[in-house]
Amino acid sequence: MIEVQALTKRYGTTTAVDDLSFTARAGEVTGFLGPNGAGKSTTMRVAVGLERPTAGAVLVGGCRYAELPAPLRTLGTMLDARSVHPGLTARRHLRALARTHGIPRARVDEVLGLTGLESVAGRRVRTFSLGMGQRLGIAAALLGDPAALVLDEPVNGLDADGVLWVRGLVRRMAAEGRTVLLSSHLMHELALVADRVVVIGRGRLLADATLEELVERSGGAGVVRVRTSGPDVLAAALRGRGAVVDDAGGGVLHVRGVPGDEVGAVAARSGVVVLELAGEVGSLEQAYLALTDDAVPHRSGADGVRGGQQRVPGGAR
Repeated sequence: MIEVQALTKRYGTTTAVDDLSFTARAGEVTGFLGPNGAGKSTTMRVAVGLERPTAGAVLVGGCRYAELPAPLRTLGTMLDARSVHPGLTARRHLRALARTHGIPRARVDEVLGLTGLESVAGRRVRTFSLGMGQRLGIAAALLGDPAALVLDEPVNGLDADGVLWVRGLVRRMAAEGRTVLLSSHLMHELALVADRVVVIGRGRLLADATLEELVERSGGAGVVRVRTSGPDVLAAALRGRGAVVDDAGGGVLHVRGVPGDEVGAVAARSGVVVLELAGEVGSLEQAYLALTDDAVPHRSGADGVRGGQQRVPGGAR
């Protein structure tokens, strides 16, 4: 497990992380979210020994990172895929890391193959595209066959095939009983792979729940979407049965409080033609925006104001 225990980190008078506690469990993918300046990057840097906490600790398998006898074999990390000497080839970079832990050269070749870098293993890193650099960062994280992974924006710069590969990789790692802490500003991607989601804002914990629990708490679950030729008639009939009905325009109603089959039955009795009927659930993005509404340090102009139609969540850092 990766255990964040009452972690506090201050830089002068600025508190980046404020008494933060959560656990990323073995056998699960834990999504890690937060607005810019939330303290997410600081938390991950403390986890891998790049920052000293002001108070509290981050433990991996019960130990601080600095106490691990062979860190690469316990925790694989990718925080910044660009932090590689540009003059090194991919193979030489990985071999240098492997030598620090007595990892055999065969494992270097194995992770090059796993990440699809065999054909470019002899090229200098300075010639790599963003996506190739990401793959090399993931290869380094996997090098020690670790029990836990911390990955920051792993699909950044990857093409569609690479994104699918990362999805399968993190799910496979969790299925093997490993711990995966995954940060990303791509809500759709996290929703596809995460078992639990931890959301922080202004250095504090805002939520630690399963994806389903998080969405349900935001009030987005249990919505029925119906498109009809007579939205006013159907809305009145449904409200008569105690439903909460929102008119989304274009003949579309969002209905809460009654199941989809009852919506269809009410429409039939009311003589209204149903053109489309589907159950909907709220999205991770909606839940995230609701949770972090008061924790965003910087806001966009009028077209990006939260609560409008063009909300775009900031990248979690």
